[in-house]
Amino acid sequence: MYYIGVDLGGTNIAAGIVDESFKIIAKGSVPTEAQRDGKEIIKDMGALCAKLVADAGLTFDDIEYVGIASPGAIDPVKGMVVYANNLPFEMFPIADLLMSFIPVKKVLVENDANAAAKGEAVAGAAKGVADAVMITLGTGVGGGIIIDHKVYAGFNYAGAELGHIVIEHQGRQCSCGRKGCWEAYSSATGLINMTKEKLAECKEKGISTLMEKMVAEEGKVSGKTAFAAMKQGDAAAKEVVDMYISYLGCGLSNIINIFQPEILVIGGGICNEKNYLTDPLKAIIKEETYGNANIKPTELKIAELGNDAGIIGAAVLGL
Repeated sequence: MYYIGVDLGGTNIAAGIVDESFKIIAKGSVPTEAQRDGKEIIKDMGALCAKLVADAGLTFDDIEYVGIASPGAIDPVKGMVVYANNLPFEMFPIADLLMSFIPVKKVLVENDANAAAKGEAVAGAAKGVADAVMITLGTGVGGGIIIDHKVYAGFNYAGAELGHIVIEHQGRQCSCGRKGCWEAYSSATGLINMTKEKLAECKEKGISTLMEKMVAEEGKVSGKTAFAAMKQGDAAAKEVVDMYISYLGCGLSNIINIFQPEILVIGGGICNEKNYLTDPLKAIIKEETYGNANIKPTELKIAELGNDAGIIGAAVLGL
């Protein structure tokens, strides 16, 4: 039996056919063109699914279900996107609509961060674990919670917005309109903002930094700038990285203290820094989480599914 996983984003719709060993046997994508009517977007999604089925030499009789990982607040019972701020969806019956375009038996829908967490729990870094939390570090900070092998989303399906726990009262402005959210500090956007602030501070003091030279060469500040300069001995860059990791560690410690998951998975481009990121994070977590030697600690792991997390996560929603 096969499953189709659809990763619906504001820029692209990516989809893949996944087999029972969680391998992608066919994959493709089309532009979302999110300014369009929602029905047109789902029509293209259906056409992509149909093409993949044909390319794989299958029919829809071979497909157990289609799983959709979508941004926003999702009602998985009704197969509906309640609200998504970067797509033209509000109380949008995405499952029923897709079934009107393709002869699939069933369509399942889940929030994209929750789907990624489910994917890691079924086929990735938290495989076989009953209780896990996944944090995705990108433009924002996403969260997915797995309790007793099931996605937890709250009574109103809007839970697990872990990027919006407040770690500094009346702190940095967050894109959500509130202040002090973890996302404003621990996302790639937060790291870039901290780097820019440090560069401005050094310039004002007349201090030359390696970060400044890197930015001049690359033409922009990126999430890699501070880490790359730190590795070459830039003291100012180390201050940025230390600050970023301290906030990230603070949020992760809070999550562990609340949920005590067996595995805490982190994913996103920043995880390419590997031990430069995880070693100090583990030290902070050890210091800031509740417990003693008699309590088994949560294990911090890097996500394993990479760019296919959305597709695989969507494909395993029914498992």
